[in-house]
Amino acid sequence: MPDDVRVYWMTGCTSCLRTKEFLARHRIPFQSRNVLADGAAYAELERFGLRQVPIVTRDDAWANGQVLRDVAELVGIDLGAPQVLPVTELRRRQEAILAGAARFAAQLPEDSLGTLLPDRPRSHADLVYHIVNIVDAFLEHEAGIPLRYEAYFRLPPRAERAALLAYAADVKGRLAAWFDGPGRGRDWTEAAQVYYGRQSLHEFFERTVWHSGQHTRQLMWVLERMGIAPDGALGPEVFAGLPMPEEVWG
Repeated sequence: MPDDVRVYWMTGCTSCLRTKEFLARHRIPFQSRNVLADGAAYAELERFGLRQVPIVTRDDAWANGQVLRDVAELVGIDLGAPQVLPVTELRRRQEAILAGAARFAAQLPEDSLGTLLPDRPRSHADLVYHIVNIVDAFLEHEAGIPLRYEAYFRLPPRAERAALLAYAADVKGRLAAWFDGPGRGRDWTEAAQVYYGRQSLHEFFERTVWHSGQHTRQLMWVLERMGIAPDGALGPEVFAGLPMPEEVWG
């Protein structure tokens, strides 16, 4: 059994929740270190030269929780061969997620856009923007801009519903244009230039899909907490086969 395994995470982080569920499912005990609740947690990561989450440490070694095979290797789990949905299916799921996110964003009352999520300094407007920006970051990668950790912490230039919906429509259109243009002959086995470890482009796009999908689940959850039924709620068929967390928030 691994000694002194720690998970550094923050509330509302999709990869953080997935990492904790992964370890719990494999019965790996770990110390939980929420960097939003305990300022000392980030200080503990400084010896690794890190200031990002999720990170799993075991004694003097660490792995980025966004790559479960690296976590599995660190703690001694036999993960087996990864199963990734075909790119055509991932595209279909991504388009459904973006369309759903736009529908749900349109249902948010304008005066609720500044409301913060539970135990996380992220507003409803920030959440909508983040969902779309995840896909935009993939398109940036394909335009020659490597993915940096900071890319996922951008804030909307205008926290207004109309601006958020316009951004969603723009990214949805650019994604379709990329797939129907440069993406048609793309080598999906090529290594992706991402900050969190070894990933093929296929794996990076899979992460883009489930990452935006998990946050869209959170957006539906936000509406439900407000007593608003999500318009055309996304069902299990959109998320089946994606390596997502089971829970929506945590």
